[in-house]
Amino acid sequence: MTSAPQWESDGRDWPNRAHSRFIEAGGLRWHVQIMGEGPALLLLHGTGAATHSWRALAPLLAEQFTVIAPDLAGHGFTSGRQRGGQSLPATARGVTALLEALDTSPAMIVGHSAGAAIAVRMALDGAVDVPIIALNAALLPFPGLAAKLFPAMAKMLFVNPLVPRIFAGVARRSGEVEQFIVRSTGSHIDAEGLRCYAALLGRSGHVGGALAMMASWDLETLKKRLPQIDVPMLLVHGSADTAIPASAMGEAAALIPDAKTEMLDGLGHLAHEERPDLAVALIERFAADHAIGDARIDEGT
Repeated sequence: MTSAPQWESDGRDWPNRAHSRFIEAGGLRWHVQIMGEGPALLLLHGTGAATHSWRALAPLLAEQFTVIAPDLAGHGFTSGRQRGGQSLPATARGVTALLEALDTSPAMIVGHSAGAAIAVRMALDGAVDVPIIALNAALLPFPGLAAKLFPAMAKMLFVNPLVPRIFAGVARRSGEVEQFIVRSTGSHIDAEGLRCYAALLGRSGHVGGALAMMASWDLETLKKRLPQIDVPMLLVHGSADTAIPASAMGEAAALIPDAKTEMLDGLGHLAHEERPDLAVALIERFAADHAIGDARIDEGT
């Protein structure tokens, strides 16, 4: 089993499938899920994930918001070649093109990990001017020598066509994905989430897309520009995150003019998947604090 995830097979029982649609924008055929009504809320997943990351969160949020959750370029069931590659600026432009195709503007953005960086870049580019919630955000480069080694390693892995196939082959072994998730994120998620990650990581196309994203991003530049962010942000972090240290939240918040922080004790990098109820409560409270207005998008369009 190689290549990209297939909607007809891998997506046959995908979470919230009834709300899925495919949209052409920015050189991509986007898989995006839209549900609910009310102020438009854009959900951006992290590297290696897809819309399933919001499987429990989205229906709860849809009771008060119009939820818009895409698979990012190179991930999940979104296909095609993104204009400008998978650099952070290009990815932010790609998401902006999707919103233009949907003829909507979000009232707020929730980004997980790399998704938070995309939201920040969109704000820096002037594409959005709305509050941002950053869940276990990947806004800073790796510390010390890792800052130089990790991007270089990702580039080497990406250019080797065998690496995604090897990783996908390992991921298809029984129990491997669950062990990988626990080791790499510190999170313990439900069986449905593990099934979805296994389906994605068992496809070399998805693995290659995640590697391409990691290889193309420049977080050093993003860090330098964090003081320029002029939208309110809430940074939320799981204390047991093994992917991004909890200290990174405080470091990033110190650079952002209007930032608040919230620590979730005992939860890992996928905290919003472990405790969607806590994540929803934080999102609803932050929205209320900023009097988010009505920005409904018609699901029938």
